[in-house]
Amino acid sequence: MVNKDSSQYVNWFRHSSPYINAHRGKTFVLMLGGEALADPNFANIIHDIALLNSLGVKLVLIHGSRPQIRARLEEQNIVGRVHHHLRVTDTDTLRCVIESAASLRTEIEAKLSMGLANSPMHGAKIRVCSGNFVTARPFGVYNGVDLCHTGEVRRIDQEAIRQQLSMNNIVLLSHLGYSPTGEIFNLAVEDVATQVAISLDADKLILFGENGGVRDSTEVLRSELLADTAERLVSQYMTKHSAPDQVPSELCRHLQAAVKASRHGVARSHLISYREDGALVSELFSRNGIGTMVIEQSYEQVRPATIEDVGGILELIRPMEEAGILVRRSRELLEAEINQFTVVALDGAIVGCAALYPFPEEQIGELACVAISPEYRGGERGESLLHAIEAAARAQQLNRLFVLTTRTAHWFIERGFEPTEISSLPNRKQEMYNFQRNSKAFSKPL
Repeated sequence: MVNKDSSQYVNWFRHSSPYINAHRGKTFVLMLGGEALADPNFANIIHDIALLNSLGVKLVLIHGSRPQIRARLEEQNIVGRVHHHLRVTDTDTLRCVIESAASLRTEIEAKLSMGLANSPMHGAKIRVCSGNFVTARPFGVYNGVDLCHTGEVRRIDQEAIRQQLSMNNIVLLSHLGYSPTGEIFNLAVEDVATQVAISLDADKLILFGENGGVRDSTEVLRSELLADTAERLVSQYMTKHSAPDQVPSELCRHLQAAVKASRHGVARSHLISYREDGALVSELFSRNGIGTMVIEQSYEQVRPATIEDVGGILELIRPMEEAGILVRRSRELLEAEINQFTVVALDGAIVGCAALYPFPEEQIGELACVAISPEYRGGERGESLLHAIEAAARAQQLNRLFVLTTRTAHWFIERGFEPTEISSLPNRKQEMYNFQRNSKAFSKPL
């Protein structure tokens, strides 16, 4: 017999197949700061990158080296300076910057070249391409201070990068940029990652950080964050905590990058942890993910059901039918009544549903088959469904809703429903009433 662990693995693998199909051929930009490269879990991240490459994902890796630069500056007794959140890169500092970036690039290339037997890298045969794909310009003098060799992205050679990606090569970039005059500039790694993602019209920008996402006031991870909300959080942080002589926090920098990418057409940016083993795979191949996704508009929709949703609705309500919470519906009946249903759809999956059956003669409607997937309860999806059903009822000039329930009476009472007699229901519904189920009736004026 298959043991429990094997069964869970098979179940997860089967449910990941839609994401495998969806990600194949897509372009992902991955940003790894120097902290991520120094973490013990970096070896596992390399294995996950190799997995993505083998699944046909086009990858651009961009690495930073802030802690490595600081260490070299300290070794050489060079005092680093920050002005208005930007590092001042003088000639001595630039030398440390170049040495750090070059050393890390070589280390990453070496790890991506591994192919040991009995390891996740066996047979990978990954080709890594680096080059002068980032053209930069000097930041110049800012508020009276010359930032020297600190620069900003001027242009990304997107055609050259796409050519390498088309050959299934992984493109590896650092935070260094080059000018037409032959100068080298130290760039913010977040700026490089964002500009690369925008110029390539990437499908995802993935930012590895220490904490792996945004948490609310109760320390609960936010799995999804709208760009407007992320921008507001950045503004609040910069106002309260950020001093001009300090580099903003990692989370703040990552949110700024995600917002900018979102504003310029990158559909999804993900903040995940470089410390958590398997975070990259869990974020990309499961519905809930493991980090925070920043998007321009929510991918969760409350909408009228279509015939294509029948399978998802059946899968959603089947456990509740078996538990006696909902009345059983056949596929044929559901297909015939699909126009009565409203669903909550997340990434193409049906995670909630409800139906409205009108009785226009009495100007009353029945709210039925209210169901939310166990994995998605605790939020406001039930309320969203109820609001949608109420709006649909008003559009049909109904002035009251009623519901029959055996197990969820309190949920409806908390939302304005009051107990009512079966005799107050429409005549057709009274004739169909199942006395064996002994459902309680509740109604609500609209």
